[in-house]
Amino acid sequence: MNSPEYNKDGEPLKLREQAYEGFTKSLLSQEIKPGQFITQRQLVAITGLPLGAIRELVPRLEAEGLIRTAPQRGMQVPQVDLNLVRNAFQFREFMEVAAVRLFAGSADPALIASLRASHEDILARHQRGDRNGLMQDAEAVDLQLHEAIIDALGNDIITQAYRVNWIKIKLIRLAETRLYVPMIPSVIGEHMRIIAALEARDPDAAAQAMHDHIDVARRRAINMG
Repeated sequence: MNSPEYNKDGEPLKLREQAYEGFTKSLLSQEIKPGQFITQRQLVAITGLPLGAIRELVPRLEAEGLIRTAPQRGMQVPQVDLNLVRNAFQFREFMEVAAVRLFAGSADPALIASLRASHEDILARHQRGDRNGLMQDAEAVDLQLHEAIIDALGNDIITQAYRVNWIKIKLIRLAETRLYVPMIPSVIGEHMRIIAALEARDPDAAAQAMHDHIDVARRRAINMG
């Protein structure tokens, strides 16, 4: 059996994963804000993890575009701007349109049925006026569909890159000032068109529905505010 691996400070490598999770949670909870300059010591305070783990974390964050090093100023979280919107949504379209074509031909019918049921539940709750936890659950159902399509590829490299891009998509969404709950029927409706194409085993229709869905989200992000 292999011995556990440690970093140069003698800490288990798993601390890097804890630091990464702590950073991304703080980013998505807006404890760390887009455009903010931040030091390694501040990351220690935010994550509650040792400086050694944070030092191990920084190269990964830089490689993933979640921070950049600014000379004389330290580390900066990326700004939410048109460049980020364009890049993040272009990545989504390249990945998901191709992936949904394959998914339409190979997806387990039970999985497709489960996706439909979870989306119909969100719509029913919205129509009843049940707002308790609705936005959080709607976001989970939204991610469930997209992750199912990507994960079905069975490609760890694509899956990891997609997860990182999804963090950037979330940052873009957090920068939008409009209300989310009124958008639920339209967003879920776009998903239902994708699901209907999956049920019909129609890769062209699935790809078109996915393209349209991503294009609507991109245009909404470009017109933030």
